[in-house]
Amino acid sequence: MSMNGEYLRVTPAELDRALKDPAWALDLAEVIQDAQEESEPAPSEALHFTTHKTWHLLEFLLQRSAFPVGIVHGEEPLTTDDWGYGPPRYVAPDRVQLAADILQQTTYDQLIQDVDPSELTKAEIYPQIWDSPASMEWARDLFTPLTEFFRGAASTGHAVLIWLD
Repeated sequence: MSMNGEYLRVTPAELDRALKDPAWALDLAEVIQDAQEESEPAPSEALHFTTHKTWHLLEFLLQRSAFPVGIVHGEEPLTTDDWGYGPPRYVAPDRVQLAADILQQTTYDQLIQDVDPSELTKAEIYPQIWDSPASMEWARDLFTPLTEFFRGAASTGHAVLIWLD
């Protein structure tokens, strides 16, 4: 079993409903995840996105770069209900816009610049695979799509629900 970073775009009205009825939001997430398995939309159009197991590495890199928005675990609690590995959180639409703007200006090379894999081992970054500089490349293929996902959410004024599953 692995821990995966999960994201769901929701309208402001859906966010309001999710805050009042988190079980509804979990059902919505499952329906959208199932539907997207068939259609595989581009990240900028997708309602659901996953960073798979790269979430912890991305968190480390973003925190190290003083990224101002909590895009790995979210910023505000949605509920105390467990959605896999803890409760979901969300990023409000204005903060999604800020995240999208800054992500657009950030490259993966900037994030990994001067990072020694031993720092990841010492910080116990999940999964513990940090045995060489090449291991730093592991999340590169998900950073650009994550940027596109946030850009798509921002362009439509959506909030983003975030959880580990």
